[in-house]
Amino acid sequence: MKTNKQIQMSESFLNSAVLAVSGGFQDAYTYFTRDKVFSNAQTGNVVLMSQEFMAGNFIGGIKYLLPFLAFGLGVLVTEQINARYKMAKRIHWRQLIILIEIAILAIVGFIPHSLNMAATVLVSFSCAMQVQAFRKVNGFAYASTMCIGNLRMATQSICDYWFTKDKPAMEKGFLFFGIIAIFTIGAIMGNVSVRLFSEKAILVSSILLITAFSIMLINKED
Repeated sequence: MKTNKQIQMSESFLNSAVLAVSGGFQDAYTYFTRDKVFSNAQTGNVVLMSQEFMAGNFIGGIKYLLPFLAFGLGVLVTEQINARYKMAKRIHWRQLIILIEIAILAIVGFIPHSLNMAATVLVSFSCAMQVQAFRKVNGFAYASTMCIGNLRMATQSICDYWFTKDKPAMEKGFLFFGIIAIFTIGAIMGNVSVRLFSEKAILVSSILLITAFSIMLINKED
């Protein structure tokens, strides 16, 4: 396992935890506020989209298709930003991604319910940027906006410890289970915030991302 000195702040557990809270929050926000569409869980969107299309409900299927396409576009745009600004001196490209996310989510907070589809598309785009830009925690590959990959890594690591008694494997397992737990906390926060603030609840996620941006200022990213 890497030591703390080898880990950039963007890959630190603290920063990853803040991003995971935001990721869980965003998924809960779009599902409970924006017509039960996922912003992160694109597998769920594909299943629901297929159901709508099979039922002959084209408009209903489109509301799941567009976030799916927006997620893919978000990955593409993030890679373009990485290629163009990777060597930038004034600001790290991941910090630039965070600033774009903050701006997008702030805009979403003022989009009325009559434009739920547009709001969900923007959140999906933002989520994709986050998951593509921040792919490691303590040097290990992870996802801050979904759980399936993290669950696989956590379970595999605990199994490795069971058979080998390798302590770092156990630590890795608990690390990933911790990220999953934090993501769940974010989803709970999203659910509660939606009940209190409706469509403006997403502004809480912007505040979380401001925190992540501040954490990344602690030291210079490579």
